[in-house]
Amino acid sequence: MSEPLAERLRPRTLDEYIGQQHLVGPGAVLRQMIESGRISSFILWGPPGVGKTTLAHIIANRLDVPFHTLSAVTSGVKDVRDVIERAQKERFFNQPSPILFIDEIHRFSKSQQDSLLGAVEKGTVTLIGATTENPSFEVIRPLLSRCQLYVLKSLEKDDLLQLLDRALKQDIYLRERKIELKETGAMLRFSGGDARKLLNILELVTASPVSGQDGEIVITDELVEHCLQQNPLAYDKDGEMHYDIISAFIKSIRGSDPDAALYWMARMIEGGEDPQFIARRLVISAAEDIGLANPNALLLANAAFDAVMKIGWPEGRIPLAEATVYLATSPKSNSAYLGIDSALQLVRQTGNQPVPLPLRNAPTKLMKDLGYHDGYKYAHDYPGHFVEQQYLPDALVGHRLWHAQHSPSEEKLYQQMLRCWGKRFED
Repeated sequence: MSEPLAERLRPRTLDEYIGQQHLVGPGAVLRQMIESGRISSFILWGPPGVGKTTLAHIIANRLDVPFHTLSAVTSGVKDVRDVIERAQKERFFNQPSPILFIDEIHRFSKSQQDSLLGAVEKGTVTLIGATTENPSFEVIRPLLSRCQLYVLKSLEKDDLLQLLDRALKQDIYLRERKIELKETGAMLRFSGGDARKLLNILELVTASPVSGQDGEIVITDELVEHCLQQNPLAYDKDGEMHYDIISAFIKSIRGSDPDAALYWMARMIEGGEDPQFIARRLVISAAEDIGLANPNALLLANAAFDAVMKIGWPEGRIPLAEATVYLATSPKSNSAYLGIDSALQLVRQTGNQPVPLPLRNAPTKLMKDLGYHDGYKYAHDYPGHFVEQQYLPDALVGHRLWHAQHSPSEEKLYQQMLRCWGKRFED
């Protein structure tokens, strides 16, 4: 029984596929594409264990076309070109192109991604990329523009329960054993919506020497927690609970605890986390959690990101640690974060409000005749570079979206606004 349970249960058809109904359910975009027999290049973006690789295999089997796989970790530009050359020889007139599946495509370098452009553009291959990282950060724009992007979600509770039921009833080994699934809370909690992780936990627990009478195994939350404490890495291939660890890292920075922040960063480093992922999270934290209380935090976080890109690893851990401690010990404000979210909510509620005529651009005579730009007051022509005029749409006059928080930096901004806008801003 050397093949893992997750591999033994890998779906072979769309009907066996669990989850992602917004993509593969009746009438959904990917199902329609697959059933038509013609697919375009696309990238699947989602957390681990939600079916990205499985979906690529199902598509290849359904279309009955050559299927090539490259690992972004071990493959170079030469490997990409070799696959493209083979794909050119495999193409037949009016037949779907061979599929090139690249797992963890975000780990491909720019030159590796550049080498794909021509083949994707000409249809030599149909590219299916899979990534756990935001493609807008990691996939070059020319390649991203040639691909559709589909977002996969963590599996829901019902999906995970269905997967457990299938494993116990259909797996060639588990179905022959006396297994009672009495409680599922701990298994679902530890899996975090990851099907592979869930099946790894089930396999670990059912292999446990703890059993009931006549060799029967009764799976309870207590048993699951006991097994995972004995073997905490067994349910995670990388030895890290990716999303839990990064959550603890960011919350430690937000909570101004540099010791905890360094600890969680060390956990990520030891677990093999991509340093760029850590650096990106620091940039986000600098903007979201430190914000206007210390605007230099964003500069330092960006500098740490640049340093990691330039000097590589393991030295890159030092600027990352420096930025982590700086952010954790900085004053905190999320006023800009709350402000933009309030503005987005207001826009969704009120629709496309017209721009006040004085604020409109008037590059033509017709626009000027219609009153565009008429009455606009140029702030620099007035004392203190300030003049009171209406900037919000008529229907939204008086709405406050940004509220200063108590920090020396924001207090200074607030006092400046009071001097400019006076009572109206204070209200």
